[in-house]
Amino acid sequence: MTADPTPAPTDLVFRVFNEIGIIAQLAGNAFERVMPDGMTLAQFTVLNHFVRLGGPKRPSDLARAFQVTKATMTSTLQRMEPKGLVAIVPDDSDGRGRKVTITEAGRAMHADCIARLAPVLSGVLAATGEAAFAESLAPLAHIRATLDRMRD
Repeated sequence: MTADPTPAPTDLVFRVFNEIGIIAQLAGNAFERVMPDGMTLAQFTVLNHFVRLGGPKRPSDLARAFQVTKATMTSTLQRMEPKGLVAIVPDDSDGRGRKVTITEAGRAMHADCIARLAPVLSGVLAATGEAAFAESLAPLAHIRATLDRMRD
């Protein structure tokens, strides 16, 4: 019996997601190697979220955005606040709630991290070519948006 040489569509999706997962793992490790001492990828992604989308945000909203538990997000934020990267203040609309905003120090840390990443990103770009990134951006953004709409 001969195997069908045409993979099922779900096989294709799995292979793409598998590649994305491996890329995310390799990229995350490369990012963490160049981050300033004490800065984690989780903390950087929170800063990046604020730089991209602004704030303020409730910890529960951040947890939902990152698809982690509220306890996990609270722990990350509690590590960032003493460093002055975020400010956590009471939520005036909810007596028990809190709001989180990025601080100027957080914006500066984000910029420092991006600057430290530049050589890594430039190396990947030189080895891969700009066309590969340009051609993959729109389909990846579409996949991300589709998955985002499908959650919850």
